[in-house]
Amino acid sequence: MKKSALGIYLIIFSGLIFFTMGVLSAADIPDDVTVENQGYKKNQKGSVHLSHKKHSTEYNVACTDCHHEYKDGKNIWKEGDPVKKCVDCHNPEKSEGNIKKLQLAFHSNCKDCHKEPNKAGKKNGPTTKCNDCHAKE
Repeated sequence: MKKSALGIYLIIFSGLIFFTMGVLSAADIPDDVTVENQGYKKNQKGSVHLSHKKHSTEYNVACTDCHHEYKDGKNIWKEGDPVKKCVDCHNPEKSEGNIKKLQLAFHSNCKDCHKEPNKAGKKNGPTTKCNDCHAKE
């Protein structure tokens, strides 16, 4: 009887630890994100401000739709892993092998994602005017 009670307490305690860690890690997720144009020779467009919270909760965008680290052609990044700045891997000036230059990476990830629902007749975000996403500098 005592062993089963101890087992139940251990299960409850373990569950509380996992729940607490989930709450604490979720607290580190910013509500808003600004994508800066760092590293370009000439900054032609302003930075892009987006609601990280809306993308993850309201729009159901999976973390791995934006955050990635590829190894052998597979995205091995998982929630809780460190989030690198895009410019850490994507060169602002040129594509290198399979890694797109920074602007192409942003556009293929962000702009293309916004276009898909629009093709299906659903308004999902600004896609026709640069200044709808880019802040004026």
